[in-house]
Amino acid sequence: MSTTEVHSPMSRLRFGMARADITPPVGIYQRMWGASRHDRAAGVHLPLFGDVLALAPAGQGAPAMIRATLDLVGLTDDQTEEMAQVLGAAAGLPREQIVITCSHTHSAGGWGPERHSLPGGDLIPDHLATMMAKLGAACRQAVAGLQDAIITYAAGRCNLAQNRDYWDPQYNGYTCGFNPDGTADDTLMLARITAADGRLLANVVNYACHPTTLAWENALLSPDYAGALRAEVERATGAPCVFFQGPCGELGPRQGYSGDTSLADRNGLQIAYAALSALTAMDPPATDFCYQGAVISGATLGTWAHRPASSERLQAAAGFRGGTYTVDLPIKPRPDPQELLARKAHWEAEQRAADARGDAVAARDANARAERARRWLARVDTLPQGATLPYYFSVHRLGEAVWVTVGAEPSNRLQTELRRRFPNLAVVISPRGRGSLIGYLLPAERYGLGLYQEEASISAPGCLERLIDAVAAQIEQLA
Repeated sequence: MSTTEVHSPMSRLRFGMARADITPPVGIYQRMWGASRHDRAAGVHLPLFGDVLALAPAGQGAPAMIRATLDLVGLTDDQTEEMAQVLGAAAGLPREQIVITCSHTHSAGGWGPERHSLPGGDLIPDHLATMMAKLGAACRQAVAGLQDAIITYAAGRCNLAQNRDYWDPQYNGYTCGFNPDGTADDTLMLARITAADGRLLANVVNYACHPTTLAWENALLSPDYAGALRAEVERATGAPCVFFQGPCGELGPRQGYSGDTSLADRNGLQIAYAALSALTAMDPPATDFCYQGAVISGATLGTWAHRPASSERLQAAAGFRGGTYTVDLPIKPRPDPQELLARKAHWEAEQRAADARGDAVAARDANARAERARRWLARVDTLPQGATLPYYFSVHRLGEAVWVTVGAEPSNRLQTELRRRFPNLAVVISPRGRGSLIGYLLPAERYGLGLYQEEASISAPGCLERLIDAVAAQIEQLA
């Protein structure tokens, strides 16, 4: 039987948004790359933003969820909780309704307490306090601006993201870089937010790709490709553009690891053009595309037209429920802190020796290996002693869409599998939320291959599959 109606997924709710400029001061600790030889930020490429979204059920005055998305590589768990308290107090909401995610730009700097004693680290505490105050004010502004809105969803395509598990036969192992023989999900999810009178309020672009265009040669604070992406969509539409990172554990830009900010801009424009293409093709808000019948002409033509969505669809699109949940994920045994300290001391000594003899490459490599040990030391004491770790994720069913946030860095399979299981829902999904300890979450069959993602993580085989099932079960329950 022929299809006579095509529905664009939608959410009917109340929406408010505000933006804060969270660009750190020049001179702050910025190094995120083991291969970097600088510590302090030397300047600013583009401003870093924090976008705060307030969402409420249709007909309700108070928000039911606050979602903040930040141009940061990530936050420690303690920093996330402090920020959640600030946002919760500003919105009058409990912790389980506060969602914080990061774009994961690698050009903003890691700001854990172990960095505060390093060059530029003394600027971190004051900047964090200033940033949280700004985000609290933005949250209050977003709540005050709540208004009736329709979110319409569409999928686009962008091939910027590529598989980054590359086998190097000379190195005799996997490197983390463009793999032309690998496969990558090219889906871009666009959420267009319009007011009751049809005015465009904002666009949300959800795309999975590591923001690693800029790397160890870059000393500028930058949102990486997200900066140019937002700026171009905002120029073309006249409305704010919010970037939601997608699960990108094994995905990165085809061209990356550069010090050239113009390359980050080009990568951002590639995503922006894909988003604008999807936006241009979208149906008007709150309409269905319906078959109108045959018209006899030189050929017998089948005509289609937009029709206002039925009251039943509008009611279904107004559903609003969800919150924060946990699942216990399997983890590997804790590393030995004494062994990590010895490894760190060894490579720091190797770095000093290489610097003394003028061997820049050996010094860079030794510094990178010392940095790996530092990162493990920063979290090893907070890891549980048992075989599992409680892992937080959020699921919110917004009419005919579901918004999901997860912690750390899952493989893109999380995204593709959830969208496969729920083809009739628009699935908007972001990592780098609450819970940074576990690292990457790989498919079970990717363990034991020597991938960086396994080396840098406490997660054990089966973690990703258990998470997928837990999120899917919650989506089913919310239906």
